[in-house]
Amino acid sequence: MKHITEEHLEELRGALNAERDALEEELATYGRVQSDSGDWHGASQAGGQEADPNDAADQIEELVTNVPLVEELEKRHKDIASALEKMEDGTYGICEVGEEEIPLDRLEANPAAITCVAHA
Repeated sequence: MKHITEEHLEELRGALNAERDALEEELATYGRVQSDSGDWHGASQAGGQEADPNDAADQIEELVTNVPLVEELEKRHKDIASALEKMEDGTYGICEVGEEEIPLDRLEANPAAITCVAHA
């Protein structure tokens, strides 16, 4: 992290924390946490209610939409958590493929980036 000043690191940490918080709100809207695994899963608003056939069809349609969305949001959430962990252990900003420093402009565009542009 030699190429990242402490000031830039704090700005990037703030951006990651803000995005993580926004993702958690969005995940709560479209999914629910599976208590055993901690993973998020798509959900419909009706929960476990007995529904008439039309309501059941609406719930299935909602799940078909929510499950892929939750998977995408959860992946981004995990990427952000990983970036925050890397900040703590001093490995943030290093390309996971080529082990070179990720340019600051790339990190500013995507603070959770794990590779340089050449290895993206």
